[in-house]
Order: sequence, then C-alpha cells, then structure tokens
Amino acid sequence: MIQVYNSLTRKKEPFVPINPHHINMYVCGMTVYDYCHIGHARSLVAFDMINRYFRHRGFNMKFVRNITDIDDKIIARANERGITIQELTAEFIDKMNEDCEALNILKPDQEPRATEHIAGMLEMIGKLIEKGLAYPAENGDVYYRVREFKEYGKLSNQSIDELRSGERVAVDQFKEDPLDFVLWKHAKEGEPYWDSPFGKGRPGWHIECSVMSAEELGTHFDIHGGGMDLKFPHHECEIAQSEGCHDHPMANYWMHNGFINIDNEKMSKSLGNFFTIREILEIYPAEVLRFFILNAHYRSHINYSDETITQAGNGLRRLYTALSQAPETIPTLPESHPLMDKFYAAMDDDFNSPLAISILYEAATAYNKTGEAIYYTLLKELGGVLGLLQQAPEAFLQGDSNDLGIDIDAMILARNEARANKEWAESDRIRDELTALGIALEDKDGKTTWRKIS
Repeated sequence: MIQVYNSLTRKKEPFVPINPHHINMYVCGMTVYDYCHIGHARSLVAFDMINRYFRHRGFNMKFVRNITDIDDKIIARANERGITIQELTAEFIDKMNEDCEALNILKPDQEPRATEHIAGMLEMIGKLIEKGLAYPAENGDVYYRVREFKEYGKLSNQSIDELRSGERVAVDQFKEDPLDFVLWKHAKEGEPYWDSPFGKGRPGWHIECSVMSAEELGTHFDIHGGGMDLKFPHHECEIAQSEGCHDHPMANYWMHNGFINIDNEKMSKSLGNFFTIREILEIYPAEVLRFFILNAHYRSHINYSDETITQAGNGLRRLYTALSQAPETIPTLPESHPLMDKFYAAMDDDFNSPLAISILYEAATAYNKTGEAIYYTLLKELGGVLGLLQQAPEAFLQGDSNDLGIDIDAMILARNEARANKEWAESDRIRDELTALGIALEDKDGKTTWRKIS
C-alpha cells in the first residue's frame, strides 16, 4: 500500500482514495506575470512525479493545476509594460507551457483559470456571508471572519492566538480583526473589475483555489498539493473557506514540496541568486534539472549550485551510457523482478525518488556487468515512471556539439583512417584532441561512437 505524508496530520498514512482506483488531485499552479523560476520547477517536477507514479500503479487520475490570471502583481506588470492583462497572461502562460514541455511535465487533465470561475467565487462568498463567516466592509471589500472558523490554524499547527501575536498582519481599519483576510477586493480606479452583489471588484487570492478545486473535483477530494510556502496562509485560508462553506473536509491528504536554496541561501531577487527555469536551461540540459530535483525527496529542502547540478548531470550521463548499448532484443517489463520490487517499495514509501534512482543505478550496473537484456528494460521502463531516460541515448550523450566549432564525425573518420594505416601517433593525437574538448570515444564491434564527458 502506498504511504503518503499528510501535512494535515503531520505523519505518514496509508493512501486510501475516496473512490477505489480513482484519484482526484489539485495542485496550486502559477501566477502568470513573469517567467517560472527554479522553485516553480521543484513543485512542477515533484507533483508530476507523483501523478506519473499513481497512473503507473493503475489509478485513474484527474489532476488539476490552476492558473491565477488576475492578481495585484499581474495588474502592476501589465501597467508597467503598457499592455492589457490578457496580453500579459497569454504571454506567460505560453512561456510556462514551454518550460513544462522542456522538463517533461505531463499536461494536467484540467487547467482552470481564475477569471473563468468568478461566478462560483461570488456564490461561495455569498454563502459564507449567510453563515456569518464573512462580512462586507464599508470600503467595499468582503472579509472572512477567521475567529468564527474554530479550526483555523490546523494545517500549519498554530492556534489563532499564536497567529495573532506572531504574524505580521497588515493594518486595515475596515477589518473586524487583523487576522481576517479578503475574499473580494473593491475596484480601484483603472483596475479590472467584475460586477457583484458587493460592488465592482475582483476576487482575493485564496478564494480562487477553493472554488476552482470544488468546481473541477467536487467539494471533497483526495489530494491537495503545492509548495511548502503555500501551507500558510494560502492553504490554511482555503480550508477555512471550503470547510466553512460546505461543512465537511476539503481534502483528505495535504502534500507540500520543500524549497530550493541557492548556494545554501534562500532564493531571493534582492540577493541576486534568483534563477528562472529558462536561465538554467541555457547552461544545463532540461533533463539534468529534472534529475537533480528528483535526486532529493520531494519534502526535503535541496541546495542548487554549479557543483550539485553538475553531479546530477554526471549521474544521468552514467545511466544513459548504459542505455547506449541496446540489446538485439528488448524484453517487455516483467510482472515481477527483485529490482522492480525494490523500486516500488521506495516509491510506495511517500514517493522516495532518490532511493528509486539508486535502484536505476543498480540496474545500469547489472546491465553493464552481465549484458542481460532484462536490466536494460528495467532501467528504461522504471526511469520512464519518473519521467527520465526517454531520449535517444546518443542525443543526450552528445548534447549540443555545435558550440565546439569542430566536425566531430570528420575527426573520427580521420582517426579511423589513421588506425587503418597503423598511424598510431596520429590516431592518438586526434583522440587526445577530442578528449581535451570533453569528447569520449568508444570503439566496439568495428564502430566508433562518441559522447560528451563535460
């Protein structure tokens, strides 16, 4: 049985879906006003891995990842650039999709946008007002009464009094309590707005996910996920809204991925250590970034540096090197095998991808030593469960050779001609020149292949 760490109960629990063999999972997606950064990559890859594994294990999945396409930052960036909000969000949705494709992220089954669900948000806000859990303020905003939801703080394991004394809460003269949060923001001049019973305005951030998850998956579903930074206040507020409105649990399991630090410091634009996905992919192959992320448990914090991602690249190269010598006949994945059993045991234990990857190394080592085709299959197929090792090995190992400024194939041909003529010094000179350029040659069965080694 698959064990899942539930952030709500703060322990691992057997995973039991509401409906057998079917899983509904909602993950908070992007606010589309800028390029996705490496922290977004962590969440995208982590929940893609979880989504893939559930599907591989025979579950039918409905995986929903939302898009926030109305927000203070979106409005500010559109105004700054002198374009419409629709133009800005369309641009960065396209860029997000390009990053996801590069990282081999499966498309979600549904990708709702906040602006498509305004009616549902207004309906939920109305219900919360009727139940006394929300109130319209004099300035035209609508707020949630946090103290009226007695379980507020259960996800972050904080009491309301602790939150009141420990959190920096924006002073707002129109709130009944500093902890109350906004459900509906009144329209300021020049801002986009929707008509509502409370006046012209737009939704607060938290209400978006409560409504989109309910309309796509129902008011009670299996898994709600996102980055650890969303646990409080975003997910805490979602619980208050959804459970306050519907009077039953929102999600059975809450899952949160850890942070990425840069050179052992928290990523921050002010520190100058802020990297977008596409900036990293200008230097490293996308699959190396994916492999780097999966080499750490999804709940742990990981450190990104030139050294750690280079190590990941070397590890992935080792696996592709094993796959570069395909057997004449490739068997199908067996129903059972000791390495498969170990792989599944690792992944069944709260998706322990680094342990699963260690089993891929075992398969590669066994294939290199024995040449038995079953190990090739295990390496390729189990790698695919993690969204890895699906390129042609030569394409990965050779990488982008255009930047070397040489014709590698012509140099190999010249070397082979020198060898045929027993001009060993010339043959060695060409090999040494290629080695100095980070190119390794391998002679086997009368053919010479090459791969990048740095």
